[in-house]
Amino acid sequence: MSSPQSLTHAKVDFVSGDFEALASHMRHCALAHGRWFTVKSRLQRVRSAAAGRIVTMACLAVVLVIGLYAVT
Repeated sequence: MSSPQSLTHAKVDFVSGDFEALASHMRHCALAHGRWFTVKSRLQRVRSAAAGRIVTMACLAVVLVIGLYAVT
């Protein structure tokens, strides 16, 4: 007895799709670790540290400029 087409399970190949996604990810990572990777990584760390304190740094810069202006 054969079953209708709508009741049979479709064969889906999850492994090759996962393999292609992994290969794409590995290529992306390999390109990201180029010659300037260390420099970019350090700049990103500095930026993330400064971003949390941007208002404080701006206020200190204004105070410093006003102080230098008052001295001269």
